[in-house]
Amino acid sequence: MTAVIPQTGTPAAVTRRRRRRMPMSRRGFVLITLGLPFVFYAVFVLWPFAQAFIYSLTNWSGFSDTFDFVGISNYEALLNDDTFLQAVRNNLLLAMVVPFVTIALALALATLVTVGGSSTGAVRGLGRSSFYRIVSFFPYTIPAIVIGLIWSQMFDPSSGLVNGLLTGIGLDQFTSFAWLGEVSTAMPVSMFVIIWGFVGFYMVLFIAAIKGIPSELYDAARVDGAGRFRMTMMVTLPMVRDTIQTAYIYLGILALDAFVYMAALNASGGPQNSTLTMTQDLFNTAFKKGQFGLASAMGVVLAVLTLLFAAVVFLVNRLTKGKDR
Repeated sequence: MTAVIPQTGTPAAVTRRRRRRMPMSRRGFVLITLGLPFVFYAVFVLWPFAQAFIYSLTNWSGFSDTFDFVGISNYEALLNDDTFLQAVRNNLLLAMVVPFVTIALALALATLVTVGGSSTGAVRGLGRSSFYRIVSFFPYTIPAIVIGLIWSQMFDPSSGLVNGLLTGIGLDQFTSFAWLGEVSTAMPVSMFVIIWGFVGFYMVLFIAAIKGIPSELYDAARVDGAGRFRMTMMVTLPMVRDTIQTAYIYLGILALDAFVYMAALNASGGPQNSTLTMTQDLFNTAFKKGQFGLASAMGVVLAVLTLLFAAVVFLVNRLTKGKDR
């Protein structure tokens, strides 16, 4: 006979003690799958950000091992820097327009391809949808710098294709018109180029999300007499809300950066700095002026604005009941 050793304490206490005893194999698994990635994240993400914040409190030139602690003087200088404030306004304008227009166009095209077909019979998309996907996705396969350089040549005042087409149909007012050299058109043209490069990718992303919606929902909406627009608003949008949220955050981060596109289209920042972005001003401040401390302060401001943008998107999604409760 074997003696049974009674366990002391209440059943709840015994259960808690059992849960606290993690086997060594499980500890190793947790350490490898969670601990190691966190170490890499801390070394390559958190620590560089902490360094940037530290340097933003100094007058470091970037090419010496000595610097002085100046406190928040760099941030005070940014508040009084008209060029940087103009760059902030340009980035905020990009963050408001580019994600909204890109997602609206991509979602409209994805809806047409997936459920925008015949209004009778089974719900289906347009014919030859595979062709539309390939054509629309093609711009995303081109590097951003190449897209910027191509469109800068197409908008060239003297030999650009855009002016050539417009003057060819009798619009002589566009002869030698500088699309990227006018304050009124430089930013809209730059937005158009960025949107053109990303609509196809997000269209394919939304197509995948819409394909995951049960067809019974569309059939039921059609039986109730819903048209295409109403089905989009009542079925498609609620079911792909999380995908839209993710897309909006990524596009917002892109708009708050946009360095490659703007550098290719208007390396100088455009007329009267109308297309200058924070990243362009940061680059010029660091590598042309040798003020890495001030440039680090710009980087910290950009990081804070990016986090605030993501927080606003999450908050709006929660307030509109996008999160499952």
